[in-house]
Amino acid sequence: MPKTSKIKKKIKKIKPKPISKPKPKVISKQKEINKGPIKISKTYIPKDTEKYMCEKHRVFFKIKLQEWKKELVKANNEALYNGSMDDNSISADIVDQASSYTDKNVEMKAINRQIKLISEIDKALVRIKDDTYGYCLDTAEPIGLKRLMARPVAKYTIAAQEKHEKNEKVHADD
Repeated sequence: MPKTSKIKKKIKKIKPKPISKPKPKVISKQKEINKGPIKISKTYIPKDTEKYMCEKHRVFFKIKLQEWKKELVKANNEALYNGSMDDNSISADIVDQASSYTDKNVEMKAINRQIKLISEIDKALVRIKDDTYGYCLDTAEPIGLKRLMARPVAKYTIAAQEKHEKNEKVHADD
C-alpha cells in the first residue's frame, strides 16, 4: 500500500470589520452636535427678554415638572402606605365609623386628584420632548411664561381655556 500523507490546511480566521457608528442627526436648529445639555442655575427664572421656549426655558420647566411629580408621588405613597388612613371601622360607635368613612373618602378623592395631576405632568414632559410645550394645543399660540410659571401643566392660552370650560359647562347641563 502506498503511503498517504496528511496535508494540513491553514484556516484563516476572518476578523469582523469594525462597525462604523452612525453620525448623530441634528433634531432642531437649537441642538448642535458639539454642545452638551444646557445647565441652568437653581435660582434661574425664565425672562420675557429671552426667546420664548428656548432651550433654557425647556430645561427649567422640565426640572420644575419632574420635582413636582416627585413630591406628588412621595405624598401619595405616604398617604397610602404609612398609615395615614388608619382603620377605625372596627369601632363600636356608629358615629365614629361614619366619621372614619368620610375622612377616608375625602383622602381618596385627594389622592385621585393627585394621580390625575401626575398624568398631566407626564403629558407636559412629553410635550417638552416634542418641542410643543408652551404653545396652545388649539391655536398654537404661545401660552406665556407667567401662565406657565403659575400652572406648568397648562395646555391652552387663557382665552382657549375659557372656551373649553364654557363648552364643558354647556355639555354638562345636557
